[in-house]
Amino acid sequence: MTAVTVMSSATIWTVDDLEHLPDDGQQYELFDGILVVSAAPNIPHQRAAGACYRLLHAHCPAELETFFAPLDFQPTRRTSLQPDVLVARRDGLGVKYLAVAPMLAVEVLSAGTRAKDLMFKRELYQRHGVESYWVIDPDRSVFTAYDLVEGTYRREVEVRGNDSATLYLPFTVTVCPADLVAGK
Repeated sequence: MTAVTVMSSATIWTVDDLEHLPDDGQQYELFDGILVVSAAPNIPHQRAAGACYRLLHAHCPAELETFFAPLDFQPTRRTSLQPDVLVARRDGLGVKYLAVAPMLAVEVLSAGTRAKDLMFKRELYQRHGVESYWVIDPDRSVFTAYDLVEGTYRREVEVRGNDSATLYLPFTVTVCPADLVAGK
């Protein structure tokens, strides 16, 4: 299996179908009824995702909560997405998944998921009202933040290496790509 596999688009998958898939370390997501299977993340990916989670968790206000994958955001019966890290309002949490848009979705790029994260997931997060979308590229030590403005993502900041940026959505936090890549 390649890093990302798109299963037959002849079948329209729903979130109910996800309950019957194996717990085999693969990531199963639905993009408008199409099942997308991704390989387990590598160490640089996990290091950056963990550092991002710790950074967000340390600054997260009480009315919000920070999570890491796998936690499904299921805005429709045919869409189920697993951001690498997300921030959601506590009052919008379900027991098994998030039905309302998180305030922030973070994706950490890897060679096998780059196109999926930058094109497909970005478009789905935008369409379903995720207020902020962050992308971490551990291979290039680049951090990019987008905010939803009038229904479209606008790039707010892009920083590289040891440069840093202070962001204000979903709450104030300063991000340095080199620290995320190093797992700090």
